[in-house]
Amino acid sequence: MDKLRLMIWRPSTTIILIIGLVLILVGLVVSFTLTTFKPTTQVRIGSGVYSLWLADSETARIQGLSGVEKIHLNGGLLMAYDTNDMHGIWMKDMNFPLDLIWLDSNKEIVYIVKNAPPEDPATTVYVPKSAARYVLELPAGSVKKAGIKTGDTATFKLDV
Repeated sequence: MDKLRLMIWRPSTTIILIIGLVLILVGLVVSFTLTTFKPTTQVRIGSGVYSLWLADSETARIQGLSGVEKIHLNGGLLMAYDTNDMHGIWMKDMNFPLDLIWLDSNKEIVYIVKNAPPEDPATTVYVPKSAARYVLELPAGSVKKAGIKTGDTATFKLDV
C-alpha cells in the first residue's frame, strides 16, 4: 500500500515542478541578459567614434574580448581601472587582431600597440611605457583609419 501511495501524482507535486521550471527559466534569461547586453559607453578618439563594452571589474577585464567571435567596426572594449598603473594586456583566446590604446587618468593616450595578433603566445603581455588608467581594445586598423596617435585625448563618460 505504501509503494502505491508513493507512485500517485499529487497536485502539490505539479505545483513544485512548475515552480522549479519557472525558476530555471528565469535563471537562464538573467544569465543570457547579463552575458549578451553588456554596458557600453561611447568613446571619441581621433576622427573615430566607438561604442565600446565597458569592463570595470577585475573579472570583466580578465575576460576582455577573449572568446568573442567578432566585433563591429566601431566596437570594442574599454577597460577602466581605479588607478594609473602599468596594466598589461594579453591576447589569450582572441579570434581577431586588435589595436590596443592606453590612456592616463586625463584620458590622454600614453601608448599604442597596433595590430596585436590573435592567439599571440600567452607569454606575450603588452604593457604601456608609462602608467595608464584606461585601455581601449579596438579592431585592428582603427588607429590608422581614425588617425589616432600618442598625445591625443579621448572623450567618454563612465557611470561608475
